[in-house]
Amino acid sequence: MSIFEIIMLVCFGMAWPFSIHKSYTSRQVGSKSLVFLVALLIGYISGVLHKVFFLYDAVIFLYILNGTMVSIDIALYIRNRWYHVKKSVEEGT
Repeated sequence: MSIFEIIMLVCFGMAWPFSIHKSYTSRQVGSKSLVFLVALLIGYISGVLHKVFFLYDAVIFLYILNGTMVSIDIALYIRNRWYHVKKSVEEGT
């Protein structure tokens, strides 16, 4: 278990609740990139797989937690994108 890996995951993880809250309340997608979010999710999944196959330790839970938060943000991105498409169709623009 590496203290530096833990610090990295905790620091990255601290940003996700704010991002999720902003996505949920603002219903905006303008500053988000779905490709970037998916790339991050793939990175967290890779971290989990590394822990499962090569070096299983408690840090796996930080990867799972961060991956879950990114997944929530992806779901909110899709919801918000759908909301804006539906809204623009209803307005006829």
